[in-house]
Amino acid sequence: MAALVSMSHGLIALLLVMIYLSCAKAGVQPMSQQSEVQRYLKQLNKLAIKSIKSPDGDIIDCVHISHQPAFDHHLLKNHTIQMRPTFHPLGLHDENEVESKKKTSSIAQVWHQNGRCPEHTIPIRRTKNDDVLRASSVETCGKKRHNRTPNGTSPLINGKLHEHSYASVTGDKYYGTKVDINVWNPYVEGPSEFSLSQLWILGGPNENLNTVEAGWHVFPQIYGDNRTALFVYWTSDNYGNTGCYNLNCSGFVQVSNEIAVGSSLSSISSYGGPQYDITLLVWKDPQTGNWWLQFGDQNPLGYWPSSLFDYLSDGADEVQWGGEVYNFSPNGKHTATAMGSGHFAEEGYGKASYIKNIQIVDQSNNLQTPRGIITAAEHPNCYDVASQPSNGDFGTHFFYGGPGQNPNCP
Repeated sequence: MAALVSMSHGLIALLLVMIYLSCAKAGVQPMSQQSEVQRYLKQLNKLAIKSIKSPDGDIIDCVHISHQPAFDHHLLKNHTIQMRPTFHPLGLHDENEVESKKKTSSIAQVWHQNGRCPEHTIPIRRTKNDDVLRASSVETCGKKRHNRTPNGTSPLINGKLHEHSYASVTGDKYYGTKVDINVWNPYVEGPSEFSLSQLWILGGPNENLNTVEAGWHVFPQIYGDNRTALFVYWTSDNYGNTGCYNLNCSGFVQVSNEIAVGSSLSSISSYGGPQYDITLLVWKDPQTGNWWLQFGDQNPLGYWPSSLFDYLSDGADEVQWGGEVYNFSPNGKHTATAMGSGHFAEEGYGKASYIKNIQIVDQSNNLQTPRGIITAAEHPNCYDVASQPSNGDFGTHFFYGGPGQNPNCP
């Protein structure tokens, strides 16, 4: 009889294990995980005054500007919102740039087709249950995967998983940058990989690196799709415990009711066809010290408060622009995730991706053509970069990108 009881207990245990594995395979969460995810979603998704269903499946919540996630940060509990910059960089609206900006100003976001957010609110892409489950944990949801080397090298040269083709300038103090970034929808091979094009503003020693970042990316693990989305990012400890994409954690203060970070862009460049850019301007407000982000020509999107940073509070040491992919490649082969258009720099305009009209903001709050730009490609057989002579339409610019895996990049 005892043997039968023991056997029945064993069968029950085996049955419970099989049920658990079956539930996990079907996407059913353990109760503790469900509770943790729901607490996170409740904290992140603020009460909406209005919600808009985007044609791409996103839900955009119009949240009162004073209730946004930024103010969950302990350093921003008593923060007074700066509704507008006190100063813009001098030379911002150069008449010579008007013609080249027409395509940029035409770029909208997909959710605009179904409505707009009212005044005194900001649009926030709603984070769903599945968005959190795609991350390895609640703590890593919306964060950038960075495999830092033991000596804490630059985020652009920090190991095999992250590959970059980029341009950079260093050797001075920098207070911002303005660029036009060509928009594409590159192929991303695996759900854990991403492809992006962005600007980086960096300050401080490598072990405590401060950055503010903005651009576009394709990142299935965050969004559950392969669309091209606008993003912002920041960190104050070299991608350790601080910072995240968009508004997935507290920090970035948004003021615009027109643009939703993390939402997809509606105009994408095509190979041999029309080309579309986004204009991004990041600069340090001379009066408040906050790092402002402007999308397009006349739309201040929001800012990273100076209180978030130790080193960027005194200007940046380096500015970088370019592309990055996450090369997970579990099978030992190089990923086929594309960078930019997925074509090498030598193919030029209409085929390769570009970043153009590159300017920096100097200590006098003037937009200037940067001096001493260098370019680098970590794996040029996979993704490369080629600087170009400055010209009237493109200003200081370069082409970059590539297909990833190919006969020369096995």
